Amino acid sequence: MSSKNRFSFPKIKRWPAKFQWRQFFKILTKKERISFFVFFVLFIISFAFVLSSLYLKNTEIKPDFGGSHTEGVIGQPRFINPIYANSDVDRDLVQLIFSGLMKYDENLQIIPDLINNYEIEKGGKVYKFYLKENILWHDKTPLTADDIIFTIRTIQNPDYKSLLRANWVGVEVEKINDLAVKFTLKKPYAAFLENSTVKILPKHIWQDIPAEDAPFESYNLKPIGSGPYKFRKIKENQLTIERNSLYFDKKPYISEIKFSFFDNEKDLIEAAERNRIKGLSVSYPIKPNDDWQKYSISLPRYFALFFNPDKSKSLDEKKVRIALNHATNKKEVIKKALGLPDNSPEIEKAVIDSPILPKVYGFDAPEEIYEFDIEKAKELLDEAGFKEDENGLRKKVINKSPSFQFKSYLQKGSKGTEVQELQRCLAMFEDVYPEAEVSGYFGPKTEAAVIRFQEKYKEEILEPWGFSKGTGIVSKTTRNKLNEVCFDSNDEVLTLKFSIITVDQPQLIKVAEEIKRQWKVIGVEIEIKKFPIFQLEQDFIKPREYEILLFGEVLGAVPDPLPFWHSSQKKDPGLNLADYGNKKADELLEAIRQSSNLQSQTDNLIAFQNILIKDAPVIFLYCPDYTYLASNEIQGISMEKITDPSKRFSQIEKWYIKTKRVWK
Repeated sequence: MSSKNRFSFPKIKRWPAKFQWRQFFKILTKKERISFFVFFVLFIISFAFVLSSLYLKNTEIKPDFGGSHTEGVIGQPRFINPIYANSDVDRDLVQLIFSGLMKYDENLQIIPDLINNYEIEKGGKVYKFYLKENILWHDKTPLTADDIIFTIRTIQNPDYKSLLRANWVGVEVEKINDLAVKFTLKKPYAAFLENSTVKILPKHIWQDIPAEDAPFESYNLKPIGSGPYKFRKIKENQLTIERNSLYFDKKPYISEIKFSFFDNEKDLIEAAERNRIKGLSVSYPIKPNDDWQKYSISLPRYFALFFNPDKSKSLDEKKVRIALNHATNKKEVIKKALGLPDNSPEIEKAVIDSPILPKVYGFDAPEEIYEFDIEKAKELLDEAGFKEDENGLRKKVINKSPSFQFKSYLQKGSKGTEVQELQRCLAMFEDVYPEAEVSGYFGPKTEAAVIRFQEKYKEEILEPWGFSKGTGIVSKTTRNKLNEVCFDSNDEVLTLKFSIITVDQPQLIKVAEEIKRQWKVIGVEIEIKKFPIFQLEQDFIKPREYEILLFGEVLGAVPDPLPFWHSSQKKDPGLNLADYGNKKADELLEAIRQSSNLQSQTDNLIAFQNILIKDAPVIFLYCPDYTYLASNEIQGISMEKITDPSKRFSQIEKWYIKTKRVWK
């Protein structure tokens, strides 16, 4: 027998056939079948859980491209143009559609935008910027140094009437090459990099448009920029922008952003409640519901009462200004204006005593702070000579001698200046001196006029001497009466009655009403006048036609108080709203602007702050956080400080709606 046939075994299958599986279930009892299915299901679930755990452990959620965001804003766009944008709506859209040489990050630091790098030379008088390569406008035209130069020179041209012109006066710009420009300043300016955040215009679009036609050009509403988003369409109450696929930097995740326009804050909030919008700014803190996230962001702006001593002699007195500071309960003002409860931490956080805002710039409080103290305020007003009248209003009488008085013995034959004044005085009465001749010579006509004057007032002039007829001689009693009736009393009455002018906006009106209530306690009467912002700026702020102005000022990322407090800025377009002037303060402000040494800047800012507070040209009230509400759908919003509300979009490329899982 061959070895091949010596052993023979059947072929064994590793996996049961279908008919065998059927037999398997038949041989099991009912209880065994149930147990089998239970364990089988548990096995599948466990296996899925293990796989899921492994997947989740080795992957992470990342932002994904896509989604649409709707932003609600008050007002309509007019100038989506960097050199003209003067409303919140315009600035919002400019921020998204255009780019600048520099931009802000989420911590208010100034970082490169269109450029790779920059150089500072000649002690801060020369700045060189080097552009990134292959940057394109939305219409695919290359962006070059020519666009930078065109934009700056357009701003500098007074024919265009750009609101940014003051930032670029005295700055020369020239081309190094297609991707490099040089700015030359007359004096070093520490905050120049912040000026360089200005958004750039496309020369090829605007160069052939005359200055007089520029404000009416259609590109103001259908702009071409180089920013992360580009214009798509506009209709009556909505404008849509879409992601710029040609953007030179990190492309934003959100595909499109729609701006919905509203007439007032009430309609804006109602739209949010109905989920018609996903983002909005509000002028006062509110508590959103679970569908919204609230962002409280530090903003370098403050509200204050600016005194104008040119329009009120009472405000020219330092003790009066200090008294008004002491009479102002800032915490109560903030509570009423912002609608906050008594124990809200936002009240203490919002109080300010200086324009060098501590929570924005990190500086210490001034040496002198005017604490709320009604008795101190009354004491200072008493010292200044302002006493309460029967109606509780404080007044001060300043006695002044007339510019001219009769002092000499005058009679027929006298000559000179006193005779001329005598003749002018007598000519005031037609029944006394109808001839009204002013010759400087005391003749018969003048003598007859003196006699008639004496007999007109005989009870005071003649009877004390026992005379019944006039003498024609100007002696003591005659001189006294002449001085009384011929020259108006120069006594001046100063009152503590002022008008506060402000914007017709609910929050500021509440502030003014609270100030009026507080100051009434110390005998100060206030009239509140409110106007639309445009009228206020044109008719009152520019010509400085106000006694007290309740207004806000917006600062920059780099503290530069010179435009707001230097004596050279008292007149428009300067922003010195308090008509403030102090020689030492001017010197410090100039040094702050020109110094590039951080410690020197800090020392000078603190010194200036202390001088300003002691002079009390203003009452600093509060610095509210900027409140932005966004739907929980919007993620990636990270802001601590911004320079103005439009800069909430400065990191728009980090915002996202869609997400995806990716392997780690």
